[in-house]
Amino acid sequence: EEESVLWARRCLYETVREASALLSEVYRNVRMAEDSIINLMPKVTEEKLKNELTVQISVYAAFSSRAAKQLAEAGVKPEEENMLTKMGAKWGILMNTVKDSTQEHLAQMLIEGTTMGVGELLRVIRDAQNNGISGEPLRLAEDVLAYEEKAVEDMKAYLR
Repeated sequence: EEESVLWARRCLYETVREASALLSEVYRNVRMAEDSIINLMPKVTEEKLKNELTVQISVYAAFSSRAAKQLAEAGVKPEEENMLTKMGAKWGILMNTVKDSTQEHLAQMLIEGTTMGVGELLRVIRDAQNNGISGEPLRLAEDVLAYEEKAVEDMKAYLR
């Protein structure tokens, strides 16, 4: 009897740990996307692109808040990227836009960054599914994935 209770607790612990790993990756992904777009905004001159990116920022903020809430419910504090990573990303954007800040180039940068996020999400979703994770954490990851795939398609309109 006691052994089966211990086994059940261990399974529950593993499930929470796996779900937390998925949510942490989702949180990291959407915060990085949000920060990158914010860093890119001063270079955006086309009103249509600026409006589209403003919407993306708020959608990513809503995703990060959903992930943070689910992590908190699991007793996990969402982790921000470290300052070095954030500064590296900001520096990369700055350097990448010094020579070319055309709207086409900015859209290409967003496509590349978002595509990297899609790849990471596909990996963690697959891992989560292989580990039996379902419910809200998986649904959130899939929502973010669908949104990012759509964002890539939307940015293609700016490639001339």
